[in-house]
Amino acid sequence: MIYTVECSFADPGSEAEWNDFYSLEKLPALISVTGFHTSQRFKALSDGCPVYLAVHTIDGLEILTGDEYRRKGGGNFARWQQHITDWHRNLYSDIGVAPSVDADERLALCANGPEPLIRMGVTPLAMHAVALEKSPERRWLATLPRRNAQLAESVPEGVHLYAPMTEQLTRFRTVSTEQEQ
Repeated sequence: MIYTVECSFADPGSEAEWNDFYSLEKLPALISVTGFHTSQRFKALSDGCPVYLAVHTIDGLEILTGDEYRRKGGGNFARWQQHITDWHRNLYSDIGVAPSVDADERLALCANGPEPLIRMGVTPLAMHAVALEKSPERRWLATLPRRNAQLAESVPEGVHLYAPMTEQLTRFRTVSTEQEQ
């Protein structure tokens, strides 16, 4: 299943420190939770949506309600809570593993149907919200390759583009890295 977390951050003075915490500490902690398979973080290039987006591949809702998640990753940013705004969490039906988005690519999300993404020359994956906020209920996700980058300047209404802030972490890569140390 695809677990998304979206938010904005309201304190420019501590935003860089918060981004370091989230990207360098929180994501690796989350990917170490049994049932998390991938994690990647993004920053919006579009207006009209939260600034930050994290996309995770997980086994299911029970992962987010378990003790291991609470201990390792869930809710461990109390220090930043007062500055987090426009916070949303959704769990979407299984589309397989979330796509890994390279630094020169963009992630595109659309809640207005797949057609705007198809017109951009990409193949969208349909997601249906099954837990947490369930809003938007339907969403389409696609990776925008570099060759389509010129289209990013004329994004159709309802499509939000995101630039990757991190590489996609995978449980396998994290575990093997820890074993080497």
